[in-house]
Amino acid sequence: MDEDRLARVALTWLFEPGTRAVFRLVRQFGAVGALRRLLTGKVPDHRLRATVESRLAAGDPWQVALAAAEQTERLGARVVTPTDPEWPTRLRSLDRLTLPSAGRRVDQETAPPLCFWVRGAWSLGEALQRSVAVVGSRAATSYGLHVATEIAFGLAERGWTVVSGGAFGIDAAAHRGALNAGGLTIAILACGVDRPYPMGNTALFDRISDAGLLISEWPPGAEPLRPRFLIRNRVIAAATAGTLVVEAAARSGATQTLRRAIAMKRPSMVVPGPVTSAMSVGAHELLREYPEARLVTGVPHVLEEVGRIGADLAPPVRGPDRPQDALDDESALILESVPRRGPLGPDVLAARTGLDLRTALRKLSLLEQLALVVRRDEGYVLAPAATRPSRAPAGPRGEPT
Repeated sequence: MDEDRLARVALTWLFEPGTRAVFRLVRQFGAVGALRRLLTGKVPDHRLRATVESRLAAGDPWQVALAAAEQTERLGARVVTPTDPEWPTRLRSLDRLTLPSAGRRVDQETAPPLCFWVRGAWSLGEALQRSVAVVGSRAATSYGLHVATEIAFGLAERGWTVVSGGAFGIDAAAHRGALNAGGLTIAILACGVDRPYPMGNTALFDRISDAGLLISEWPPGAEPLRPRFLIRNRVIAAATAGTLVVEAAARSGATQTLRRAIAMKRPSMVVPGPVTSAMSVGAHELLREYPEARLVTGVPHVLEEVGRIGADLAPPVRGPDRPQDALDDESALILESVPRRGPLGPDVLAARTGLDLRTALRKLSLLEQLALVVRRDEGYVLAPAATRPSRAPAGPRGEPT
């Protein structure tokens, strides 16, 4: 590794990713200059000085960085920095991310990453160019797992990368759906890329590293500490073209991911669930709280939000086409009045509908040609195969309104 890369690794070891004061130092003095200032105490922020002093008791940052570099090479992984061509450009949005009512440190320290550890052959920036985050509850229901798998499969089939966090439940279903479609998926981890968490998904992580990418802001060997999942979630929201929550309980971390996407004005989507399900409470609250969050039910809706403007539009929802759908109002009125049994003559049908006899005969002839009515000696009856339209008022083309 070059000196800049080693300095970024050392800074990531000294401070948790997202620390804004560190990011500002790197932007002002470069990674090497920022590290040297921090190690010599030449920074005004007393919290930074205290953190460095505490961490130095555990080792020398340069030596730690060299050891991490060797371990990275043994893993067949690589360290990607903002100066590399494959760095994802969308991450710049984190520099401007401000969360409303950010009382917790994890909601304040949302600066862009200094570097990533990456396992997998794909170019990181290329893989994230057309990507959607699919996140949700770990304790997912069968409904949520089905929806996440179907949507991820459909997105991957259409050339979109599916991004998630590698957890049990919705995350794992999204990854598997993309892999089963032969598509690309990325797991953004809250620990080292050499020890994916949870261990129960080890086989899944192996598949992802072979066919997609495993990435992390933490060096190899880093533990999956609880705060790191929320730190990681800002990257999931920032690196993708849009974020979709499939299922989320009231306190789910997935809701935090969507809030970060909303704050960056990224397409933010929620799949509705049963109102009786605790696993959909958080998802429904997002829809109530944020007017910009869109309700989606499948791949067409997702693509309408993240795809090309005016091109990736979801088709209008409608039932199957029926012959009577194209009828004009008068023909639909006659059809509605024809009985299934006990034929009625044209004069009776004309009286029932308020049409003159000539118009009734003309419309009955049309309905007979469409095989919607049958003429008998005594009059007309509804054809056996015809389906009587709804008794709601007819629209301009004879469709019930």
